[in-house]
Amino acid sequence: MSAEQLIRAFLAIELSAEVLNEISGIQSRLRKMIRGDIRWVRPEGIHLTLKFLGNLASQDIAKISEAVKKNIVGVKPPVLEVKGIGVFPNPAHPRVLWLGMEGDVGTLIALQKNIDRELQTCGFKKEEKPFHPHLTLGRIRSHRVLIGLDKAMEGKDDYRAGRFSAGGVTLFKSDLTPEGAIYTKLSCFSLTGDLDK
Repeated sequence: MSAEQLIRAFLAIELSAEVLNEISGIQSRLRKMIRGDIRWVRPEGIHLTLKFLGNLASQDIAKISEAVKKNIVGVKPPVLEVKGIGVFPNPAHPRVLWLGMEGDVGTLIALQKNIDRELQTCGFKKEEKPFHPHLTLGRIRSHRVLIGLDKAMEGKDDYRAGRFSAGGVTLFKSDLTPEGAIYTKLSCFSLTGDLDK
């Protein structure tokens, strides 16, 4: 199969417009504090990724949909609060600047783990790293010319973007362009807490 026929996709939880607006304000604050080679994520492109699926054949979408549907039964929408900033992999070599999550994080982690396990039975690779719920604000291309990150991290718990109810899981297609990734919704799966699906 040629690369043109493959779909680059991932599973994620969408954020409310109010939270995205707050995140935009946080990014503006951080842009003034931190100088360096950072590629900031556009606020409208920020989401809570559950699993990156890589390049898929179109027939894989049905398997993914079934895996998600099977594992959202009985799951109530977790209420999450966007709070705190951090970096991956560590402050000495920062590559990703992120906002953290509080609230019903245990429900979210269990949901991600169950979907990941189900997808593994369908032939998808298991996540090697533990799931750490976060929202990527920017990708740091070089930490050598980074000024102000230490200062921003001093008040890391001061960064809050509000609470939201994670109402569902969305399967996104990602198209990479020179201006950044363009995301298209392929399927949406609602979390209702109902057991009779």
